[in-house]
Amino acid sequence: MTKAIMIQGTGSNVGKSMIVAGIIRACVRRGMAVRPFKPQNMSNNAAVTADGGEIGRAQALQARAAGVDPHTDMNPVLLKPQSSTGAQVIVQGQIAGQQDAAAFGKNKATLMPAVLESFRRLAGQCELIVVEGAGSPAETNLRSGDIANMGFASAASVPVILMGDIDRGGVIAQIVGSQAVMDADDNALIRGFAVNKFRGDRSMFDAGRDDIVRRTGWPSLGVIPWFEEAHRLPAEDVMDLPARSRSAGRGCVIAVPRLPRISNFDDLDPLAAEPRVDLRIIMPGTPLPAETDLVLLVGSKATIADLAVLRAEGWDIDIAAHIRRGGRVLGLCGGYQMLGNSIADPHGIEGSPATVKGLGHLDVDTVMAPIKHLSVKQGTHPASGTALSGYEIHIGETTGPDTNRAWLQFGETSEGAASRTGAVQGCYMHGLFSSDSFRAAYLAELGVQSSLQFEDGVEETLDALADHVEEFFDIDLMLELAGEV
Repeated sequence: MTKAIMIQGTGSNVGKSMIVAGIIRACVRRGMAVRPFKPQNMSNNAAVTADGGEIGRAQALQARAAGVDPHTDMNPVLLKPQSSTGAQVIVQGQIAGQQDAAAFGKNKATLMPAVLESFRRLAGQCELIVVEGAGSPAETNLRSGDIANMGFASAASVPVILMGDIDRGGVIAQIVGSQAVMDADDNALIRGFAVNKFRGDRSMFDAGRDDIVRRTGWPSLGVIPWFEEAHRLPAEDVMDLPARSRSAGRGCVIAVPRLPRISNFDDLDPLAAEPRVDLRIIMPGTPLPAETDLVLLVGSKATIADLAVLRAEGWDIDIAAHIRRGGRVLGLCGGYQMLGNSIADPHGIEGSPATVKGLGHLDVDTVMAPIKHLSVKQGTHPASGTALSGYEIHIGETTGPDTNRAWLQFGETSEGAASRTGAVQGCYMHGLFSSDSFRAAYLAELGVQSSLQFEDGVEETLDALADHVEEFFDIDLMLELAGEV
């Protein structure tokens, strides 16, 4: 017998992803076989799965909490924004096309069979599925054809716990108002509520909690305090990026320009955790700091468009000056492509077919192609002799003289490019800085000694999160409310 419960939120960024990870780890520690599931996600920070696809990074973290490898069935529909109105649509890990918001709104119901297929496959592997919603079920304009919240819960007969965010204020109205605007069938699926991100004395909200119970008839599963260690877990949402900035006081300064379509920025998490690294997310309108030691250009879902923004901000001038002063630059994936001489998109993958001039700091050229490279790899950093792991998730082929100075090795394959001085480097691999030995060697070149065990820290934080959830969220009641699927 497999049971399922769905955690939906009164809005985006109420902490659903983190609480689901904590619930999963807590249930695993009780001896249960658990799987995460999110019918539809929207994120450019994706993870590559062992079965050769991609899913939202939050579901990859939740899989880690469950002690299993991430699989495309855990997030069967992933939207990867490429513009203000359009996105690449990933279905069961593979590209299914590109659609603007209006077209997706009309067509999303056609994806429900794939969503249910993935859900049923997962159900055959475990005792409990913890499902995460997206956005809010109270967005009545999106209810028709919905596959992310109540549409899925109704189709799969999964009970729902509604979670509000007290930190943003108005949590009573969030929860009571959600009930007020949803229809009777959807409200019947909600079996309880919880309040997240509370700061201070929880007893101060007892009357508020009881008022929600009185007005809705739903039981409370808990008022969950703010989890202070949240920053130690990998971020998924680009809105969390500014929180990755930290001042180390001493050590090296790493500057990361915040571009609009930034993607796969998980290399920032281990750098942010380093006590002697001053990681700075540089927001639009702000120049790159003159004291920067390393400029890090991370991935982009729309490389050509983000390159235009980089120039409009004047960051291209800052990067050139930084290199003249002897500073270093590292480009990962889209950032690697920007550092070359040119980027050609003859098939119009990112928009209209075009060829644009790159920053010219690496003697390479990139041609976009329809085939997406998705793989997880183990390799070495020959200069230091350290082992590393990473993943690639990109379109495009990059060639040119500077690839003869490749600085990574994966089996028989050399990867990356470097300038003649070695001050500018690029590669297609993500996740490199999660490898402790490589990160320590790389930072040593910047004058920083590192002894951080990043992956161990993530595991410790997941356990601390599970402790937190066990204390303040009624898991026993949640398991009673879960339905058979």
